[in-house]
Parts: sequence; C-alpha cells; structure tokens
Amino acid sequence: MIIAIPMPNKMNFILLGIGMAIIIIGFLLMSGAGSNEHTFDTDIFSTRRIVVAPTVTLIGFLSIIYAVIHKPKDNE
Repeated sequence: MIIAIPMPNKMNFILLGIGMAIIIIGFLLMSGAGSNEHTFDTDIFSTRRIVVAPTVTLIGFLSIIYAVIHKPKDNE
C-alpha cells in the first residue's frame, strides 16, 4: 500500500512567513525598558505587554501550525 504525501506548495511557505512575522511582532510588542535596582518602571505591567503581545504571539504560533498542516488543493 503506497500513501501519497502531499508536497508543500508556495502557499504553505507564504503562510509560514506570515506566521513568523506575526510572532516577531508579538515579541517586539513585549520588549521595552525594564526596571533596575534604582528605578521602578510601572510600564512592565502595561496591557500591551501582558495581554496584547502574548495574544499576538499565540496567534502567530497557531498560524504556523495551520501553515504546516494546510493541504494544498489538487489542480487536476
């Protein structure tokens, strides 16, 4: 019994690139100045860093999973 494994096409790689870009955007949203021993920066608890950025990063990881399991359509 021979099982045909579909090869990834151009759309899979485009979706993969979009997912990687979304993850990078999420990590950039998480970055910023932190606190040190002399000053305390309350910006580390901002909504952007603890809610928005992890959500964007999760969406990026989910889109990469979709890009990997996306089955290309047959052109026959």
